[in-house]
Amino acid sequence: MRRRVVITGLGAITPVGNDVQSLWQAVVEGRSGIGRITGFDPSEMKTQIAAEVKDFDPGDYMDRKEARRLNKVIQIATVAAGQAIEDAGLKTGHIDPERTGVVFGSGVGGINTIVEGQEILNAKGPSRISPFFVPSVLTDMSAGYIAIQHGFRGPNMSVITACATGNNSLGEAARMIRHSDADVMIAGGTESAIIPLTIASFDRMGALACNRNDDPESALRPFDRDRSGFVMGEGAAALVLEEREHALRRGAHIYAELIGYGTSADAYHIAAPDPSGRGAIRAMELAIRDAGATPDQVQYINAHGTGTELNDVTETKAIRAVFGPAADKLAVSSTKAVTGHQLGAAGAVEAIICTLALVHDTIPPTMNHDAPDPECDLDYVPGKARKATLKMAMSNAFGFGGHNASLIFSRNGDGA
Repeated sequence: MRRRVVITGLGAITPVGNDVQSLWQAVVEGRSGIGRITGFDPSEMKTQIAAEVKDFDPGDYMDRKEARRLNKVIQIATVAAGQAIEDAGLKTGHIDPERTGVVFGSGVGGINTIVEGQEILNAKGPSRISPFFVPSVLTDMSAGYIAIQHGFRGPNMSVITACATGNNSLGEAARMIRHSDADVMIAGGTESAIIPLTIASFDRMGALACNRNDDPESALRPFDRDRSGFVMGEGAAALVLEEREHALRRGAHIYAELIGYGTSADAYHIAAPDPSGRGAIRAMELAIRDAGATPDQVQYINAHGTGTELNDVTETKAIRAVFGPAADKLAVSSTKAVTGHQLGAAGAVEAIICTLALVHDTIPPTMNHDAPDPECDLDYVPGKARKATLKMAMSNAFGFGGHNASLIFSRNGDGA
């Protein structure tokens, strides 16, 4: 019998608040975390807006001296993981540290520390480079540091698949539990890359929304005819995944069950999705098969929905190809208009949103969906959250390099 994987803990640091409850309330209310960039003067940029984490002081959560040695991407990952671990009750000692592991990824890791280090080297010479520079920029260090903090000696790794990172991290962690390599896994994604270099680079690609700097909250417009690109976000999210019987034995609260995972490659282009949607189609089909489900059992999809011209049309076509006639009964929403696109953290944040949608029987809305695009013809739950009895939800994540990852969740640990 296949070991079942349930979700017993949640943690999040996002642009709409530094805990899970703040995230959920903002998503349901459609309250955006996007605003003018404050971390640097964006006046010279075409895009001057982003979804920044606000009011985060690492000293509130960890020793300040230790915090100075860590890049922000590690800090927020550590705090989100700590929240999830506490929420799951793992601190009470009912787990085997040898069978508890971490899979935590990031799209670009500590890129801001790399830039700052190069500036210090150029201005002051090699003797002024911090001895903690390398550990601070390594993308695997979030996973490593979380394990160090909590003494988890099970499987430990970092997944890097651009904007599919969060979903892949959760999917691979679930596989480890299913294959009995671990009983408990802390999995998620983290990103903090809102710096001039990345904003300028995405601007040059034409990927960012740059025509609504004076109205930031309306800038990211998933599936809308007037969409013009994504808005970069930052944040971290962690979920505690646990073998179901293990969770029941220790009396853990079960939010939902992760029942399906599918991943694939477009093998098409370094940045653009395959217009046929082949990779996205395969990831969704594999997730449905892994769940032992049929397309008509999925009631809600939290879409990748970046607000770029190519992604939104391609994802819509892929959903129709997978779900056929059932696509017309699906609720599909993108919550990125609230959180921004958090790159490597996006999938983990949206996994929490899917989980809470099942818990609360509430479908979050797609904000800023005011002008329907004929090529995007699904039910995108525009503007207002919707109550619905949900049993199964899917989350999609697609990344540069052609990475695709889909997850399926079911309510209350009942499975498919």
